[in-house]
Amino acid sequence: MSTQTSNDNFEPKIVAFLCNWCSYKGADLAGTSRLQYPPNVRTIRTMCSGAVDPVYIIKALLDGADGVLVGGCVLGDCHYQSGNYKARRKINILHSQLKALGLDEDRVWLRWISASDGVLFREIMFEMVEALKKKGPNPMKDPWNIWKTAKGGWKPKTINSPRGE
Repeated sequence: MSTQTSNDNFEPKIVAFLCNWCSYKGADLAGTSRLQYPPNVRTIRTMCSGAVDPVYIIKALLDGADGVLVGGCVLGDCHYQSGNYKARRKINILHSQLKALGLDEDRVWLRWISASDGVLFREIMFEMVEALKKKGPNPMKDPWNIWKTAKGGWKPKTINSPRGE
């Protein structure tokens, strides 16, 4: 019962990597059209969804994001011809890697949002917030606690020492 109460008060943090040509403009259209959507998202404009490295997504999750959205042009409409197909392959591989590691791959979403789809961006935000509220906070938020609490503590390696001391 207390878990349900804590999830009711939980507001997920979402990082959105949005393509400059379509998804970002769709988000901008939602804002300029005064469409109300949850304020849980922090957008990062990228030139293409295919340019989003999976390392950036993992870093966002490790740094405290409860979910990551990668938004790109509709398939076949990419301004860089095949960028969104590359993004789709990267996200599929990332999902399989997260699943193999026992992590929740459903925290990473890939959606196609055109520049004229402010309403779709709004709907995706509501849908993502609700899905993440059901999942609860991201368990990867503080991955370094193991190192901090380990015997002797964690010390960063220095560049000058051959033994890393």
